[in-house]
Amino acid sequence: MKIGTIEFSKYPVFAAPMEDVSEPSFRFMCKKHGADMLYTEFASCDALVRNVNKTTRKLITYEYERPVAVQIFGRDPQAMADAARIAEESKPDIIDINFGCPVKKVAGKGSGAGLLRNLPLMKEIAEAVVQAVKVPVTAKTRLGWDDHDKPIVSVAEMLQDCGIQALTIHGRTRAQMYTGEADWTLIGDVKNNPRMTIPIIGNGDIDSPEKAKMMFEQFGVDAIMIGRASIGNPWIFRDVKHYLTTGKFANTFTLQEQIDELKEFTLKSVEFKGLPGGVIHMRRQFAKSFKGLENFKETRVKLLKLEKLDDVMNLLDDIATKW
Repeated sequence: MKIGTIEFSKYPVFAAPMEDVSEPSFRFMCKKHGADMLYTEFASCDALVRNVNKTTRKLITYEYERPVAVQIFGRDPQAMADAARIAEESKPDIIDINFGCPVKKVAGKGSGAGLLRNLPLMKEIAEAVVQAVKVPVTAKTRLGWDDHDKPIVSVAEMLQDCGIQALTIHGRTRAQMYTGEADWTLIGDVKNNPRMTIPIIGNGDIDSPEKAKMMFEQFGVDAIMIGRASIGNPWIFRDVKHYLTTGKFANTFTLQEQIDELKEFTLKSVEFKGLPGGVIHMRRQFAKSFKGLENFKETRVKLLKLEKLDDVMNLLDDIATKW
């Protein structure tokens, strides 16, 4: 599979762009464990054009992350084109357009998944961004707005015709948000549409090596993308890649190995965000870690309240000795 001149090995597995998750320390861990493509948190085109520091910082990537994509969102074609040019200056491998975010403050204002209700504007934005930059432009979207409006097959054709060089499809509608099961049937319909020539990346509910393999085999997608299942568990990329390439399960991390990984993750978070921000940012990860440990609730609550690095490290050591 290729996106522009970027070549991927068989069974590519991408780390999904997630707001307040896909910052540098998280991407570092995903890359360490085998993610084939990384994405930044999504950046508002308006904030990029206004040079808002919090947003422009999202454009910072590192050489070891490649290939890496910067994702942008907005509803004004000119602003999106301008933002794409600004993003391109940070030298990403790809510019990705967010046509899929379902949250009210994005979709409700006509950006993200909101553009599924205004396909002519989606087309205009895609064309404007493609024409604005030299790097490949990709997009991520959903099946449609709700159960009565799922135009993804025609949307995919439209975006391909605009010059989009790869399309990621989350198998839910905007109305579903993140509830219910992802429907991969329509993703398969897009992939098997004779009109489609660009890579199709499937996204939604991939939380195990077996599911990853099934999505490749049953729906024929060119790549898969893992999102929420990687929170607190970035080594899922290691497990999935090992299974896809060997047909065998990787050795399960011991509790001590998990703790060692989380310690490294925490130190990276502090390196990028400082104190106490780097520690506080890890709470989302800790909330999803240590699944299956009995009588762990009280310790988890304590872990989620800590703000000092030494306290976190000491508690992680305690977990290693008490469970």
